[in-house]
Amino acid sequence: MGKAQAKRQKLLAEPPFTVRIEDLSHEGRGVGRREGKAVFVEGALPGEEVRCVYTARRGRHDEARTIEVLQAAPERVEPRCAHFEICGGCALQHLDPTAQLALKQRGLLDSLTHIGKVQPERVLEPMTGPLWSYRRRARLGVKWVAKKGRVLVGFRERHSAFLADLHRCEVLDERVGGLLEALAQLIEALSIRDRIPQIEVAGGDEVMGLNFRVLAPPSATDLVQLQAFGDRHGLALYLQSGGPDSVRPLRAEPLELSYRLPDFDLNLEFQPWHFIQINAVINRQLVERAGQLLEIGPEDRVLDLFCGLGNFTLALARRAREVVGVEGDASLVEWAKRNAARNGIANAAFYAADLTGDLSAQSWTAGGYDQVLLDPPRSGALELMPQIAAWGVQRVGYVSCHPATLARDVGELVHRFGYRLLGAGVLDMFPHTAHVESVAVLQRQR
Repeated sequence: MGKAQAKRQKLLAEPPFTVRIEDLSHEGRGVGRREGKAVFVEGALPGEEVRCVYTARRGRHDEARTIEVLQAAPERVEPRCAHFEICGGCALQHLDPTAQLALKQRGLLDSLTHIGKVQPERVLEPMTGPLWSYRRRARLGVKWVAKKGRVLVGFRERHSAFLADLHRCEVLDERVGGLLEALAQLIEALSIRDRIPQIEVAGGDEVMGLNFRVLAPPSATDLVQLQAFGDRHGLALYLQSGGPDSVRPLRAEPLELSYRLPDFDLNLEFQPWHFIQINAVINRQLVERAGQLLEIGPEDRVLDLFCGLGNFTLALARRAREVVGVEGDASLVEWAKRNAARNGIANAAFYAADLTGDLSAQSWTAGGYDQVLLDPPRSGALELMPQIAAWGVQRVGYVSCHPATLARDVGELVHRFGYRLLGAGVLDMFPHTAHVESVAVLQRQR
């Protein structure tokens, strides 16, 4: 037994203790105090009294797991998923969805206040959508477990590198969430069952794509079995032997992966390794909200940074004079151009550029912009704040997947460059998880 495992066993051998939960952390754990020290308790909610056991002892706080709820909070609900206590895919199924949303909104506003030192003039109404079967993009782990004589397919266990033993997933698109056992049985029958570490899920409106990462070539029999499975369930299957460039469809004429933005009469095609927003319903709302917040008019010239496949760019082009999309991944830029042509859009231009570097030599920076939309990664876009101000942009829309970096960047625009934070709010892109997606809009002070 290793030292870490021995330490954990010693912790678990300690007698259970009772603690009153006072708050909820941003990642969804209950926060209480024992002997003056903060304890983060998995599975506990504010206002509850719980019995729990230690899972970790740290310098500034301890960690524990609930084993019995002695006094339940009114917001507590029964988790829908049978695997909730084990699987790390969700953290908040035991909390009423309205309370989940309030938690996320509070987390956003706290970040703006404490990190950005700014408050929005208006808290935007949260965007909500389906609570179940919403997730169309995911990475599923795959593991052949020789001792069990079977394959596991799903997400990791909480705070563990081990795969959870899942039979179905309630938040995955039902076209895959209800197929986990069937997928496991398929892989068990393959000659390379121990050489498939993961499956990338990429769901279009009509067709669901599954991209199998393979560390060894499948046999001819394997290919027949895979294709039969895809045909039986209406799936587009892909094999990936190396990097993204190695992805190949199983079919000679692959099924098309695409999604619609009906309010803008758009249909966007993508590949299984491309980034698309996880939640189709929320994405449609978000694209519409972005145009409203930016107040796009027919004479406006708009810049969309981190544009990806053109999700926002092409929709904004329906309402603006011209839209320029910029993305760091050159292959995504080519697909954005392809989507523009596919939808008959001639007033959108796309460029590849490192948006964290020097942009002074980039041709697209000339001419000025009325509005800018940003949808950066978790690291944010701090390097772009001075440039946005230098362009004289009147309105800035910021879509964020991390409240802390949003708050930091917004604070920079407000305190250093004289913008006003007109509004900010959350969108429930990931129900039952602690992940917070948000949107903000700023106006240059005249």
